[in-house]
Amino acid sequence: MVLHFPIPSPLIEFLVLGIVAKEPSYGYEINQRLKQLTPIKESTLYPILKKMELNAYLETYTESHQGRQRKYYRRTPTGVERFAFLEAEWERYSHSIEAMAKGRS
Repeated sequence: MVLHFPIPSPLIEFLVLGIVAKEPSYGYEINQRLKQLTPIKESTLYPILKKMELNAYLETYTESHQGRQRKYYRRTPTGVERFAFLEAEWERYSHSIEAMAKGRS
């Protein structure tokens, strides 16, 4: 199911940190997973990945795959903390949106 609402950058960070939680992943694979939810473009995703790396939420390494170097992303301890923060924010945000949309706010 692809959503029709634009997804803000912090939510993309939350999703990326969730995607790489169990095992590292490379950019194209992350992009394809996100496209299951939103029509995100690589030109949107890669600057967010770079920002997450600069903020130490992700670390990278390269591995050879079919003769090409593939850049993998994995969470750092700071990324684990960021995920917990964003998860709590998502809970508050989604409950508030739902309440307002249903006339309960």
